[in-house]
Amino acid sequence: MKKALITAAVLALGLPAFAQQQQEAKPLVPGREALAIPYEKYTLPNGLEVLLAQDKKLPVVAVNVWYHVGAYNEQPGRTGFAHLFEHMMFQGSKHVPDDVHIAMLEQLGANDLNGTTNFDRTNYFETVPTNHLATALWLESDRMGFLLDALDEKKLRTQQEVVKNERRQGVETRPYGLAQEKLWKALFPAPHPYHGKVIGSMEDLDAANVEDVKGFFRTWYAPSNATLAVVGDFDPQEARALIEKYFGTLPGGPKPEKPKVAPVKLTGEKVIRHDEQVGTLPQVTMAWLTPPYFTGEDATADVLANALGTGKSSRLYKRLVLEKGLAQSVSATQQSLGAQSVFFIEATARPGVSSDALAKELDAVLEEVRRGGMTQQELDRARTRFETQMLAGLQSVGGFGGKADALQSYNHYTGDPGYLDEDLERYDSVTADRVRDFARDYLKPDARVVLHAVPAQKGPISAAKETH
Repeated sequence: MKKALITAAVLALGLPAFAQQQQEAKPLVPGREALAIPYEKYTLPNGLEVLLAQDKKLPVVAVNVWYHVGAYNEQPGRTGFAHLFEHMMFQGSKHVPDDVHIAMLEQLGANDLNGTTNFDRTNYFETVPTNHLATALWLESDRMGFLLDALDEKKLRTQQEVVKNERRQGVETRPYGLAQEKLWKALFPAPHPYHGKVIGSMEDLDAANVEDVKGFFRTWYAPSNATLAVVGDFDPQEARALIEKYFGTLPGGPKPEKPKVAPVKLTGEKVIRHDEQVGTLPQVTMAWLTPPYFTGEDATADVLANALGTGKSSRLYKRLVLEKGLAQSVSATQQSLGAQSVFFIEATARPGVSSDALAKELDAVLEEVRRGGMTQQELDRARTRFETQMLAGLQSVGGFGGKADALQSYNHYTGDPGYLDEDLERYDSVTADRVRDFARDYLKPDARVVLHAVPAQKGPISAAKETH
């Protein structure tokens, strides 16, 4: 497998006086130079981290800002703040009128324009023509430094309603949405910060007030808790000067501390039987707590999930869909997270098939893996498929999975933007024996949550039931 796909290299131009903590270069592996992404990492005096990486294939440049805050950083009773702020950041700031941010970028020809929030971070990104880099940087700096100047009760209430409607569509009226939320809460009991959905609860969204939101912003949206990545066709000296002009003047402050949360351990099987009101077929989801993002076991879980549930040649698809005819769809996923990850297996029944029949067959396949692991052919196919998908994303400078996103992700979770070499080594080291051991050690029948989401019978709606 190809390694050393991303390597640090100091750009030829000298560093400006304001740059601190220059990252040292890593040597390129002979024969792999064409695959490397030279980057520079430095820190402004106000604490803002900066990542610069040139890619002159196309006359575009990606601007990507990560704030190191997500649902993990929220307090009980104040859930959904990180995601609410994702919306607030597009509402306008001191020098940008209401709801103009996106329109202004689109008029410049921007694409891959979005903002996302998960449990561990919040990001904002856009790809613009090279000659509009200054405008993109100015827009990002204005909302980083001057959002609160334009924040008022009306804007907050508007976005609260937008987010509440998003929750209705994405959770409450979505097939199996409430069931999946119930599953997640069982995996991470309160007050764990992963408890519930990133979008938060209706009660907490209603309870948010302007002072709460301003306090959240001051703590977590400071330059010292953010990283700016600029990737694409730009002049490094000009980019550094623009970053100093727009971001270097923003006030600094101490970097906020991450919450210290003890890992959750499941000591038994928890079975949830949910009366599904939206989905029309029984669905079974099994979930286990697994090691954090970028650990070796996390890579093993990725490979196993790919072999179990991706494509028509996967074990679960062949057994439950093709051979037994029990399921109309089946999937397996490792949801990698900073504190603890979650391994999911999900199957939706064909008409007339019970959720119990699905669960029994899922367990049969899992027991085969615990005893015999997987074949070398399965292992190679799964690993190649996963790595190909990951590397395909790096063909773009911006957007989901692009070069800017990869640099940011590695920097956020490991502190090293050039971690892709080590990342791929994790997958190199996965063996059939390691897959078998992972299934034995982590995918235990007595350390999981099993959700049966079964369409409710006609008549009065009954309350969802739980059995332990």
